[in-house]
Order: sequence, then C-alpha cells, then structure tokens
Amino acid sequence: MTPFDNNSSELRRRRFRPIPVRMLVPNMITLLAICAGLTAIRLSTEGRMELAVAAIVFAAILDGIDGRVARMIKGQSKFGAELDSLADFVNFGVAPGLILYFWQLHELNNGGWIAAMVFAISGGLRLARFNASIDDPNKPAFAANYFTGVPAPAGAITVLLPIYLAFLGVPMPPATLTAFYTLLIAFLMVSRLPVFSGKTVKMRVPPEMVLPVFVAVVFFVALLIGYPWHILSAGSVAYLISLPWGWKSYRDQERQLVAQTQAASAPAATSPAASYAAPVAESDHDDRPTHLH
Repeated sequence: MTPFDNNSSELRRRRFRPIPVRMLVPNMITLLAICAGLTAIRLSTEGRMELAVAAIVFAAILDGIDGRVARMIKGQSKFGAELDSLADFVNFGVAPGLILYFWQLHELNNGGWIAAMVFAISGGLRLARFNASIDDPNKPAFAANYFTGVPAPAGAITVLLPIYLAFLGVPMPPATLTAFYTLLIAFLMVSRLPVFSGKTVKMRVPPEMVLPVFVAVVFFVALLIGYPWHILSAGSVAYLISLPWGWKSYRDQERQLVAQTQAASAPAATSPAASYAAPVAESDHDDRPTHLH
C-alpha cells in the first residue's frame, strides 16, 4: 500500500468519524435560537410585534444557555463558535433592525431603512471584532471581565425599548427619535466602551442559599412572564444607566496597572559606594609599535 493510500484512508476515517453527542447539544440550542430569530422577522412582517419581540427575547435566553451548556458538558468546538456568531448576527443584528423598520422606521422611507441597516451592520462588525480579539495576547488580565462595546444580545434587547414603552401605553415617539436611538445603540455596539461582562465572577452558591436562589429565579421568571414589558423596559433603562460605571471601573483598574508597572520598572536607587568608580590604572604595557614608518 502506498503512502497516498494511507492518507486517503485516514481522511475517510476522519470524514465519517461520528460526532459526540455532547457537541451536538449546544449546536442544537444555537439552531433553535436561529429559528427564533427568523420567526421574529416573519412575525414582524405580519404585524404581530408582541410575538416578534418575544421571539427575540427567547433567542437571547437561548444564546445565554448554549455556551454554558457547552462548557458544562465539555462540548466546545470551532464549528459551534462559528455557528454561534452567525446566530448572533441574525438574531441580534438583522432581526431587531427589521422589527424596528416594520414597526415605525418605515415612515422615514430611506432614512429609516438606513438606520435599521446601520444597526444590523454594527452588530456584524461587533461580532467580528469580538472573534478577532479573543486570543489577543496584549490584553491585560483584568480586561477579561469586560466587553469592548455593548454586546450584541444586550444591544438587541435595549434597542427595542421604544416598542416596550409603546406596549405599556406610552405614546409612540416620533420616527426621527426612534431612528436616532437606533443609531445610538449601534454606535455603542461598535465603540471601544468597556462594558462589564461578569464572565469571571464566580457563580458558586453556598449550600444554604440554594433554595432561596431557586425561589428568586422562579420569581423573576414569573415576573417576566406576567409583566414582560415592565421588566424589559426597566432592565433596558437600568442597563444603559450602568454603562458609565463599567467604564469608570475599567479606567480605575487600568490606572492601577499602569502605576504598578511604572513602580516595578523604576530603577533602584544606587548607593554612594556603588556610585563611586575606582580610577582605572594606566596600563604599563604600550601597544604602540616601536618603530613608526
């Protein structure tokens, strides 16, 4: 058998190697999230805005689950990471922009479409920058606890705030104001604003607090189901207000790191004995030639 035949058989074995179930589970959750985002687009074209917004919220919940499930069952894969990025672009970039366009931005004609398109493109750029900076070796250790710019799921939830308020009976704002707000959230997504992520915060719950935490989670879910627009409106406003605190926390840690680096690199004070240099004795040996021609 030639080496070429060996390579061909090895490629066939790799091609038809069964995929572990633990890698299929998070990918199925991600595909379900994509289905939710695409369904939200269809519902918005049919004018069923409440169900469309609910589908986006459901996609955001699934987006927060798939990664944790993959880490829990050790089912991470490069394919899953790429699929998750595609899902985020569809669910939190394209779908919210189209929902806002069909809800009100269409009144501005081309201006409204530009605002919706800029938001969708900003979501894609935000995700591309996140994927490119994952393995950045120049990032300080504390930067792992911060996002650069508002993450796509949070941007999708907050950009729909005018729709939440309309569902609560608040008069619909002018279409120009909605377009400006859409562009503002798009700018926050592609900006260099440090946003607290909480990824490195340990989520271990003491044994005596397990039952209270379960009750709190059930209570929050019940509130979200019973009063969805109140909870989403309050959460969106609270999140936008908290952004300056994340920026301040990042700057404080950055200044602290710079001060520590400067202190460590500062030269040690030299002692008087070390600063004194003994005179160099002249050499008795003369390297000059005896006869100069």
